[in-house]
Amino acid sequence: MVTGASAGLGLALARGLAERGWSLIIDARGADALKDAADDLAAKADVVPLAGDVTDAEHRAELVDAVGELGRLDLLVNNASYLGPSPLQRLAGADLDELRRVYEVDVIAPIALAQALIPELGKANGIVLNISSDAAVEAYEGWGGYGSAKAALDHASAVLAAEHPELAVYAVDPGDLRTAMHQAAFPGEDISDRPEPAAVVPALLALLDSRPASGRYRASEFAPAVAS
Repeated sequence: MVTGASAGLGLALARGLAERGWSLIIDARGADALKDAADDLAAKADVVPLAGDVTDAEHRAELVDAVGELGRLDLLVNNASYLGPSPLQRLAGADLDELRRVYEVDVIAPIALAQALIPELGKANGIVLNISSDAAVEAYEGWGGYGSAKAALDHASAVLAAEHPELAVYAVDPGDLRTAMHQAAFPGEDISDRPEPAAVVPALLALLDSRPASGRYRASEFAPAVAS
């Protein structure tokens, strides 16, 4: 299962998994974009697209039901994220409703999905891959909402790993990528020097293949394994 899979890193990783023959459950808020993604992926794999918001309990229940229909869950990728307003707001003046939305999408929803899917993941000795950010560990002006939410996700990942040793639980910083969300963080700036999301997929697949101890990693740590 890959959330936020209609574009960016979510779609790139879903393509990488599809090329390996994985069956996929994908979600995103935009139904049209998700259908386009599913049509693209269907040439290589069985795909179940479910449009909806990961903060919506009914939508999460639909995702869980889809797992039941497929009969197995080996991997949960919590990729769906919300940056907050663009341009980014300093914490002292941050809109608290927007801040709550950041936490609902980036922290609460991944925890809620993990809660619902741990029984199925446990049967398969599965993997939880939570997409983090360097903003979780570095203090960047304007990134307080998103960064602190990703820091909370990092810690929740560590606790989940301690509570469920049968699972591999990773919080992974993919690095700066050329995505719509990253562009929103730098409105009006040229971010063409950032790599495309597909560039980091081999490293993420290498992490899944090697299955190191649960923990927080940078995707770049697994890039040499791809090249060797």
